[in-house]
Amino acid sequence: MSLHEYAETHEVLNQVPPLDGVNLYRLDLPLQDWVRRYRGGWAETRLDAYGALAGGPLIAAGFLANENRPVFKSHDRYGHRIDLVEFHPAYHQLMSTAIAHGIPSLPWTDPQPGAQVARAGLMYLHNQAEAGSSCPLTMTYASVPALRQQPGIADLWLPKILSLEYDPRNLPMEQKAGVTIGMAMTEKQGGTDVRANTTRAYPVGATGPGQAYELVGHKWFCSAPMCDAFLTLAQTERGLTCFLLPRHRPDGSRNQFYIQRLKNKLGNWSNASSEVEYRGALAWMIGEEGRGVPTIIEMVASTRFDCMVGSSSLMRQALTQAMHHCTHRQVGGKALIEQPLMQNVLADLALESEAALALTMRMGRALDHPFDEGEETFARVVTAIGKYWICKRAPEMIAEASECLGGAGYVEDTLLPRLYREAPVNSIWEGSGNVQCLDVLRALSRESGALDVLHNELGDGHGDPRLRAHVRQLQAALADTDAIHYRARQLTEDLAVALQAKLLLEAGNEAVSDAFIASRLDGRGRVFGTLPTGLDISALLARSAPFLD
Repeated sequence: MSLHEYAETHEVLNQVPPLDGVNLYRLDLPLQDWVRRYRGGWAETRLDAYGALAGGPLIAAGFLANENRPVFKSHDRYGHRIDLVEFHPAYHQLMSTAIAHGIPSLPWTDPQPGAQVARAGLMYLHNQAEAGSSCPLTMTYASVPALRQQPGIADLWLPKILSLEYDPRNLPMEQKAGVTIGMAMTEKQGGTDVRANTTRAYPVGATGPGQAYELVGHKWFCSAPMCDAFLTLAQTERGLTCFLLPRHRPDGSRNQFYIQRLKNKLGNWSNASSEVEYRGALAWMIGEEGRGVPTIIEMVASTRFDCMVGSSSLMRQALTQAMHHCTHRQVGGKALIEQPLMQNVLADLALESEAALALTMRMGRALDHPFDEGEETFARVVTAIGKYWICKRAPEMIAEASECLGGAGYVEDTLLPRLYREAPVNSIWEGSGNVQCLDVLRALSRESGALDVLHNELGDGHGDPRLRAHVRQLQAALADTDAIHYRARQLTEDLAVALQAKLLLEAGNEAVSDAFIASRLDGRGRVFGTLPTGLDISALLARSAPFLD
């Protein structure tokens, strides 16, 4: 026997086959059901096409975009200041594909019933392939309602914002086929407290909405700094005001917008986040002077909604990876998915994923009815509820899914480490947990009819005595204002779980709704995998991964 034969130490067995080229829409029965439920079924062909892209070439591009992070070039080789961030071609592939399929533009260019739901479905698929590119896509999508408050500026910019062409060249807007929009609000001394901002705006000539100003100051966080323009906040004589600041001036010269450095972040690696300074940067006032927060909140509401979409989609991809692994990996001669305790874990993860999706798509339905007072109020309150709860649950859920893969889930060859690193950003971006919970209390106390809208939505338990008891306890807790700010997180969690239970009940899948209510409304479930006995576990698993048949 030769030494070469001795060198072959073992035969490789019991390995999970690659999950490459799968259509993420076709394998996701919950997504299909919730899109159809909220009138987005007309976009099924689009969703199916994007599901194939997201599960194939875009996932491959996502790995490349994260392995080759953005690079900041402050000067060219001749010593000229250029302030450029260079991206790997895979990042541009992700952006180009998403924009060509209308992810930033669909609800605005085709505002039919279900448009926000359909667009959320597309974003849900894209984000499973690569979440970092979703940041500029979200901000571009969310900029539209804010810019529409200033018609002259909107007429100039919206045709390029709503274009289906991605144009990454560093050129003035007039020379480009399409543009992307960013946002820069927070400063070092204030963070979430934007009213503490010190950036100043000085009028160039005439003052007021739509007029030109020069901004002097800094921004501590400016994501996607290669966007073509940014919605930002600065102080005028009348207080904090919203402005649109382009990268180039009308004469084609670069604006006085200086990138100081890129942030070295926990995750979100493919997306460049930066610190910037304005040194007399030319910008145009958007909305009423001194009303910057109400003006830009139109954008923030949409970006918070995308935090719900983003966290839900990360959870779904983690579930898909865990289900695939457990179907093919054997322990003790038996597939993991056939073992009772693993079934408990996987079914619990599936419940969390679908509940997050249900609340997210219900929010999409509310956004599809902007002129319905009840739906508008629902969106105002539930955006904060959903962002808080879904984004809080995502890191824990993804960590559990990673554990299903054992050591394989801890190495970068799989998606799980990237999903886990990505998850916390949605809790932090656009206001962290405490901000959302206090916003819920603020909306309930200040928004006319907000409490009634929630009570009407939850009803009297929709025929389920367990939910009825939970709702009554919740009503009593909301009526008790003693230490209500101290209890804000518990109240927000109870609201979120009640809404999710109601939506699942209403949808009519008894296996899902019964398991969710049995495991979420009785104080159980401090960790995943603690579902009670007597549930239809087989139905939950089959619904979560039909590709396993």
